[in-house]
Amino acid sequence: MQVTMEDPVLDLQSPEHPSAELIIGAQEMQEPQPSFGVDVGEPAAVDAAHAEAVRRGLRVVYPLTDEPWGVRRFFVEDPGGTIVNVLAHIT
Repeated sequence: MQVTMEDPVLDLQSPEHPSAELIIGAQEMQEPQPSFGVDVGEPAAVDAAHAEAVRRGLRVVYPLTDEPWGVRRFFVEDPGGTIVNVLAHIT
């Protein structure tokens, strides 16, 4: 893994497989705190996942947002209470 971003989040990415990455945000940076994030590859896939979450009546706890550091994302709470950050990099 190599560091590809340090501010406002730490982004570690595999040089061989760029879709394999780990994003670590500062604890005070976001509320509510997601348990983990899933990069779905394309902003359109974020939109589709958001539409499906809303269609299924899942609780969106952070709205669909284009963040200034270059990701489109939203947080959804699964039926067990786990908060998932669904995101993609904006090209």
